[in-house]
Amino acid sequence: MRIKGTLQQRQLARTLRRLREDAGLSLEEAAPRLDWSTSKLGRIETAQQGVDVHGVRSMLDLYNVGGAQWTEIIDMVREAKQKGWWHAYGLKIAGYVALEADAATAHVYQLGFVPGLLQIAEYARAVYRGHRPQRTEAELDHHVEVRLFRQRRLTEDPPLELVAIVDETVLRRPVGGVEVMRDQLRHLVSQAALPSVCFQVMPVSVGVHQGMNGSFTVLGFAEPDEPEIAYTENAVGVTHVHKEAEVRGYRLVFDRLRSEALSPRDSVALVEQLAAEL
Repeated sequence: MRIKGTLQQRQLARTLRRLREDAGLSLEEAAPRLDWSTSKLGRIETAQQGVDVHGVRSMLDLYNVGGAQWTEIIDMVREAKQKGWWHAYGLKIAGYVALEADAATAHVYQLGFVPGLLQIAEYARAVYRGHRPQRTEAELDHHVEVRLFRQRRLTEDPPLELVAIVDETVLRRPVGGVEVMRDQLRHLVSQAALPSVCFQVMPVSVGVHQGMNGSFTVLGFAEPDEPEIAYTENAVGVTHVHKEAEVRGYRLVFDRLRSEALSPRDSVALVEQLAAEL
């Protein structure tokens, strides 16, 4: 199941639902008084459908909301309507990109590639070319630009806090050729020095471990009422996991992998060694 809406849209949806409940109205009672169907109001309250200022004003009147709270919620509507940076790159439905843009933390385990937030342009281009060889050079440029833009989060204020674990085989696979891989490994060393980044390697010497089933990411948000989201991707599609018990399972697996992986210091030392050997 895909997570609907941006963080601002989900926050607005939760607020509107809470206001209806505080007014003592059920969906079935409120919807006809707004000249909406019950399903439409339900979609608005779960961020599956947008709502304009006019519609929210009607809701606030019905829920008897006024004063400073009225102004605050109208401002929320306008903020939720603003387009994310990804629209400039033609991504109308950004999926994971929009979730990551809202996140405060990202716990990433990668079995196949260097995590996108730590890739250099040439490495990213090789990955995209390998995934979908029918892409044109212009399309490849477009996707690489989006990936590099995402990386700005690591040095913004406040930054996206990244904890990344990669399988050792990722570091030994010459994606893009020897020169590209050498530059990529050196970039990993420099990025691992950022205060916002914790980088670890799962050594092959560990043998069988829970991460061998596939890569995954768990995103966390600064807002206390915004739950963590897990994300997985494979050759045929993506999955957004939002059920609390399932997300907790991913976090437990990640914590186990982190305890089995090399320390950040030893991980960087291994990357430096591999770069020197190329």
